[in-house]
Amino acid sequence: MKIGIIGLGNMGGAILGGIISKGIVSKEDVIGYDLNDNLKNTVSEKYGIKIAADNGEVLSSSDVVLLAVKPQHMGDMLKGIKSKWNKNTLIISIAAGKTIEWLESNIGSGMKIVRCMPNTPALVGEGCTGICANKNVDKENMETALKILGACGKAIEVSESQMDAVVGISGSAPAYVFMFIEAMADAGVAAGLTRDKAYEFAASAVKGSAALMLETGKHPGELKDMVCSPAGTTIAAVQVLEEGGFRGVVMDAVEACVERNREL
Repeated sequence: MKIGIIGLGNMGGAILGGIISKGIVSKEDVIGYDLNDNLKNTVSEKYGIKIAADNGEVLSSSDVVLLAVKPQHMGDMLKGIKSKWNKNTLIISIAAGKTIEWLESNIGSGMKIVRCMPNTPALVGEGCTGICANKNVDKENMETALKILGACGKAIEVSESQMDAVVGISGSAPAYVFMFIEAMADAGVAAGLTRDKAYEFAASAVKGSAALMLETGKHPGELKDMVCSPAGTTIAAVQVLEEGGFRGVVMDAVEACVERNREL
């Protein structure tokens, strides 16, 4: 299997790194292209993959093509290569807000198209990617896509109608979590911790809590109750969060993200 990557920025580079480190294919079987010469040089030196002369060479050299271009640039990029696609190519797009219908209109309705939404923890192999596909993608194609995108974390198949929600609670969610970590760390500093230790405690608490829920399969409410002793410190903090509308604000934020994604 030959894999081509158009767009070698953060997400394209993260997926590339996962593909190589997990041995999905060898570096000799990957070709990439980016308009940014610095990115091309950096990726070539780091991973040893071939850098194409243009996007057309990526298409002609690949069985699978990952489109990792920013949504606002995707239309112009696809316009320049619309006549160069091989009908047997499996196409994977990570562009937020670009629906399968939009991709088909810009690539071709007869093409095999997978739409996905990764998130930035993919940069450290802890990503979670939602995936859906058009009717031309068969079971084997989907397994290939899941394997490629799962190389830098988890990959979960969903219906396209659920993709906006995936953006809201996964694709954009790291930003909310980083804000939460920063706020907790600020409070830790106010209470006497040094800044570096405050960040380490706060980030480790988030990471460990997520791991505990995923590994035990317990409901988050049950795990929360396990920490809240009667008349204890934790329930006092939870009360303040509830009085401040914590849950409601989080839900409103996700809903705003979902609506914005639909507008793209």
